[in-house]
Amino acid sequence: MLEFDIGLGSGADDDAVDIDIDDDLPSTPPLPLPLPSSTSTPPTQIYLPEGNLLDLEPYESMEFESEEAAKAFYNSYARRVGFSTRVSSSRRSRRDGAIIQRQFVCAKEGFRNLNEKRTKDREIKRPRVITRVGCKASLSVKMQDSGKWVVSGFVRGHNHELVPLDQVHCLRSHRQISGPAKTLIDTLQAAGMGPRRIMSALIKECGGISKVGFTEVDCRNYMRNNRQKSMEGDIQLLLDYLRQMHNENPNFFYALQGGDDQFTGNVFWSDPRARANYSYFGDTVTFDTTYRSNRYRLPFAPLTGVNHHGQPVLFGCAFLLNETEASFIWLFQTWLTAMSGHHPVSITTDHDAVISSAIMQVFPETRHRFCKWHIFKKCQEKLSHVLLKHPSFEADFHKCVNLTESIEEFESCWLSLVDRYELRHHEWLQTIYSDRRQWVPVYLRDAFFAEMSITQRSDSMNSYFDGYVNASTNLSHFFKLYEKAIESRNEKEVKADYNTMNTNPVLKTPSPMEKQASGHYTRKLFARFQEELVGTLTFTASKAEDDGESIMYQVAKFGEDHKAYYVKFNVLEMKARCSCQMFEFSGLLCRHVLAVFRVTNVLTLPSHYILKRWTRNAKSNVILEEHPSDVYNGYLESHTVRYNTLRHEAFKFVDEGSKSLDTYNVAMVALQEATTRVALATKNEGRTSVVNSRNRGDMASNGIRSNYTSGNHLGSSGQILSEVRIIFHLPRFMFHPFSCNHMMSIDFIYYCLLLYFSTDLHVYTIFLQSTFIFCFFSSLSNWFSAKC
Repeated sequence: MLEFDIGLGSGADDDAVDIDIDDDLPSTPPLPLPLPSSTSTPPTQIYLPEGNLLDLEPYESMEFESEEAAKAFYNSYARRVGFSTRVSSSRRSRRDGAIIQRQFVCAKEGFRNLNEKRTKDREIKRPRVITRVGCKASLSVKMQDSGKWVVSGFVRGHNHELVPLDQVHCLRSHRQISGPAKTLIDTLQAAGMGPRRIMSALIKECGGISKVGFTEVDCRNYMRNNRQKSMEGDIQLLLDYLRQMHNENPNFFYALQGGDDQFTGNVFWSDPRARANYSYFGDTVTFDTTYRSNRYRLPFAPLTGVNHHGQPVLFGCAFLLNETEASFIWLFQTWLTAMSGHHPVSITTDHDAVISSAIMQVFPETRHRFCKWHIFKKCQEKLSHVLLKHPSFEADFHKCVNLTESIEEFESCWLSLVDRYELRHHEWLQTIYSDRRQWVPVYLRDAFFAEMSITQRSDSMNSYFDGYVNASTNLSHFFKLYEKAIESRNEKEVKADYNTMNTNPVLKTPSPMEKQASGHYTRKLFARFQEELVGTLTFTASKAEDDGESIMYQVAKFGEDHKAYYVKFNVLEMKARCSCQMFEFSGLLCRHVLAVFRVTNVLTLPSHYILKRWTRNAKSNVILEEHPSDVYNGYLESHTVRYNTLRHEAFKFVDEGSKSLDTYNVAMVALQEATTRVALATKNEGRTSVVNSRNRGDMASNGIRSNYTSGNHLGSSGQILSEVRIIFHLPRFMFHPFSCNHMMSIDFIYYCLLLYFSTDLHVYTIFLQSTFIFCFFSSLSNWFSAKC
């Protein structure tokens, strides 16, 4: 049965040199073995091979044709017995340096040297388990003068338990891929199958995992090496293509890790259009690593973003044959150089610790998010047994992640979920829970990711090359498909630009804000804004508190006050912040803020709420927002701000002036004096500037201009009240607790103040700066003091 020549002989080793070797046979990473990991075993406890195996055991003077034959025999013996082997030491001849003696030992021979020099100068990030326990089992062979190798020593006993037959395939020296298995793996890999599916086919073909002879890790490593070998032959095609593109256009950027001399196989490139796109839309970036799921044969990773139409746009591409942390750091640093050093606001990647570590080092200020949809996909794999047993789990999981409105609600929902399905100690769920701040929406709403919805998947999250690069794509065909994908994406953007510039959207409301937005936003973004604006019709906004500078509004759907949102609105600065944080996340105002704008008569969008990246002029030099050198004068020139500021100031003394007939008369006298001064300023408009001695035009073109003059503003109170309610929509006066006469007096004064004092900058400035205002307040204060 054994094809080994057995004979007697003596070897000469007088001229020998000892060499110590620590050679674990395979190069694949070790798996956790089902063996004791203790470093010491009682020396009196000896484990011997059991069964009728004496005729298969090595013995002294057994002869082999070669060193490799001896090595193969001992490893075969070790597989039958239940232990792993390695080469321990050798001796070389002093005459010619040839190896004349070998010692093969049990893999648990000796002890790990924890004081080795290589462990002193560097930190070991992933220390391996301790497996060596001082086992003495070994086989020594030496070469004879005839060239054959003979067994010179054999130690049979072990000081540790031996591995059962059904687990021996996990031992390192026995994890070997046979020739027929390699052929099958090559065929299935070419068909686009991943290592998990290939292992399933091999297990079925061989009749069990123990008969396959290797593990999924070995299969994965073999496939990776195959991919690298096949890529090495085609890598020159890639380099030739990149050099040609750079020669045609010097703005075409490409880089090789290690340069031409020490090229590692990692490549990055970005064409001029991609670099220009980053200057417009580089606030958020997606690093698409779907190839790492073995969906594709190519180790290809594009960096993409979102354009002003909500479409994916390319920033650069990379081939990564070496997926270490150093490779990802090199890629991100190289890409940053190509993009003139401008860091993105946010970046989205797959859930990967190596990528995450690289991003922390290269983009320390960038908000990093794990792709939620990749985690959902992984959930189907990691929790397949739960999904089979509990079909409702997936819906509950999505609800917990997507529909919770606050961090407290999510935390409570998560604990309830894992308890309900008895998953509190599930390792993978614990891992993603510990990283929840990087993928659960409630933790990410304060960062900009250019998505129209927190709960729905954005089109931009789909791979830029979906439909072009697939499992059968090889490098020789890649560039044709790459160029087709870019051409198709560019054409879609051109078509979206054409539709935006040459078609007018249908307006659904008479709101000036909707008309304003239709002229600024692209068609897709306007449709999304319009959805929010129309949605305000079902919401009510009521004042919750007022601290003097800002007003807090409670916004809720009619009849659903228990699901309220809170909007903090600063009238003077025209800034609002909603608890849903939609603007911070997407760059579009939510219906809750728009509802507050409606009840406070903000008729147009303030310029700081129209992000240029969402407008039809996103890729032009047209600037939407003006940035005057004087911030105060800049915001004074906005009619909307003037209008709301006057309204805010007017409320302070209108309420006091209308409490009684006496205070009402004092307020009316003061108002008539102010009207005279305003009329005089209007007559002198364009001649002098009260603010800073500069001529200013009328900046009220976007607001409501009054056609009333000082001769007709004191008309019928009932008529004025009606006009006020129609024009300004004053819901607070409709439900005022005072009498009808009191309501009319409030409306009358409020109406006059707004129409006259917000007409233009001169009138507004006089109203704020005139000593009349201080006299008015002084008179009112003195009168109140006298009454008290």
